[in-house]
Amino acid sequence: MLNIMEQLTQAVIKGDIAHIDSLVQVSLDLGMSAQDILDRALIPGMDEVGHLFSASQIFLPEMMVSAKVMHMALNKLRPYIVRGEVRRLGRMAIGTVKDDLHDIGKNIVISVMEGGGIEMIDLGVDVPPEKFVEVLSNNDIQLLGVSAILTTVLHNIENIISAIKKAGVRDKVKILIGGVAVSSGLVEKIGGDAYCKDAADGLRKAKEILMTLKSTTKD
Repeated sequence: MLNIMEQLTQAVIKGDIAHIDSLVQVSLDLGMSAQDILDRALIPGMDEVGHLFSASQIFLPEMMVSAKVMHMALNKLRPYIVRGEVRRLGRMAIGTVKDDLHDIGKNIVISVMEGGGIEMIDLGVDVPPEKFVEVLSNNDIQLLGVSAILTTVLHNIENIISAIKKAGVRDKVKILIGGVAVSSGLVEKIGGDAYCKDAADGLRKAKEILMTLKSTTKD
């Protein structure tokens, strides 16, 4: 029989909406810390979902269900997170650019990133450049996610980067860009830090950047 941590991991991988809440509660009742539940069960489960998705062994609908399960588990642990009992890898703000109202992809990214241990700030959709600048100016944020689905709004990504540079906060943040309309070539051309082809790829690159930043800070 699987132990409780293995059951939690499998619940995330299999998208077990029916049992995730009770499994988290059992873990807490057994004396597991919220940090242990995240580190030993939930994050490994979401990492495996990312590997399976990248290998085309599961597809977007399955990943969305796993992301929902992860979100439910995090909501159960949120009181512990608010009290500071859970370490976070870093903080990231994300928004869909001005004149683009799509939010499904952005919301999946938020769930996957939160599942990977990254605190998220959701700026919403149709976000103007000045709102991206504002969140960077008023929060300790290491990562900024920019989403664009429509080809007609790609110029607004460049406007965001220009506004961030003009505000003098470009050096304090790494910019990750994704969405159907985005390509790696575009990201390189406009001066972004990473192109993310999907949520799993975004989480991998976010973790790599955060690890590099921590390593640089220690040095």
